[in-house]
Amino acid sequence: MTGPLAILIGPMAAGKTSVGRALASRLEVPFADLDALIVETDGRTIPEIFAADGEAAFRELEAATLARALQEHPGVLSLGGGAPLHPGSRELLRGAPVIWLDVDESVAARRIAHGTGRPLLSGEDPMSRWRELAVQRGPCYRELAALRIDSGHGTPARVARSILRVLRDDPTTHPEKETS
Repeated sequence: MTGPLAILIGPMAAGKTSVGRALASRLEVPFADLDALIVETDGRTIPEIFAADGEAAFRELEAATLARALQEHPGVLSLGGGAPLHPGSRELLRGAPVIWLDVDESVAARRIAHGTGRPLLSGEDPMSRWRELAVQRGPCYRELAALRIDSGHGTPARVARSILRVLRDDPTTHPEKETS
């Protein structure tokens, strides 16, 4: 089999990178973060790409990098919050082992307060923008996800164990299957 064993999607601050690392460790497979692959390919940070080229150019670069990762990466892959929105990316993700890490707004607010490098949340009210993006992106996440996990409670290792437990109990998973 080629391609990732698990692909993590979800809103900013859902813990996709930290849970992805924990999940990959438990599965004893490599981990890759799509944003890190973009930076490695382009040589600039995500905020630098947004500032210099704009969001549309970033999304094209993101889609091309994702297409490559879906062919080449054999482990766990975490995506940026907007990656599944690109029509080409959405098509490539259909039927893939996509896991939606969902997070409560209050948990996201706490996590966002400690983070940087999120160009779409720059401005005076980042949580207002986070809510807007969560509403816009939710239907896409719902459409693609074979499994939905609440990633707002417990450590990344605990969330990874929850994912593994659900996959072990029902390896076929069904869209909109939820667990916490």
